[in-house]
Amino acid sequence: MMKIANGIAVLELEMNAGRQFVIHPTLLWDEENVVLIDTGMPGQFAALREAVEKEGVVFDRLNRIILTHQDIDHIGGLTAILRASDHKIDVLAHKDDQPYIEGKKPLIKMTPERMAQLLQAVPESDRKITHKVDQTLVDGDVLPFAGGITVIATPGHTPGHISLYHQPSKTLIAGDAMIVADGQLSGPNPAVTPDMDTALASLRKLAAYDIETVVCCHGGIYRGDVNARIQALTEGR
Repeated sequence: MMKIANGIAVLELEMNAGRQFVIHPTLLWDEENVVLIDTGMPGQFAALREAVEKEGVVFDRLNRIILTHQDIDHIGGLTAILRASDHKIDVLAHKDDQPYIEGKKPLIKMTPERMAQLLQAVPESDRKITHKVDQTLVDGDVLPFAGGITVIATPGHTPGHISLYHQPSKTLIAGDAMIVADGQLSGPNPAVTPDMDTALASLRKLAAYDIETVVCCHGGIYRGDVNARIQALTEGR
């Protein structure tokens, strides 16, 4: 857990999907709302709950989940969270990834064999991956939570991938639109990005935002001259 500013913190969840690595959901909160951005893998509920409450946020206050995209390490914890709650938690996602999240289309990077392998150690009650999206998002939407969150459509990694700009802290929650590797901010991982041309074009949109901190699901936090680094990633491409 790393607190970025009042009302925003980055979680760390260890993940084992054939190799060990860490993923970084983001938590935002104010007096009325607790918002989780991405839910981790199936089977990570206990670790997620512990990470949230270490920040002093009561997990049972969680009332909204924003999914940056459809990949299993972002939507896989949704079932356990919704099942454990005694109240309605609204699920938000971009309209172009909605049919995948709801199970109307198969996840674009997941074979049935790979899914079965990932779920074999997960309790039966938490193996359902797909769920209804309560609110669809589009580019430019401004969500009135935790001081204001702007939705930025950043397709390429998936058709409906979004990044989120937290206005008060000038933080970009990038999902998988970028990664941090060896302390450096890089573009999306080509091995799991079906449309790299679109993904890089998406990064150019970020020049419109004054960004002081980037949170990447893979790699965590990056600080520095973010806008200059993003420009360097897209120059000539």
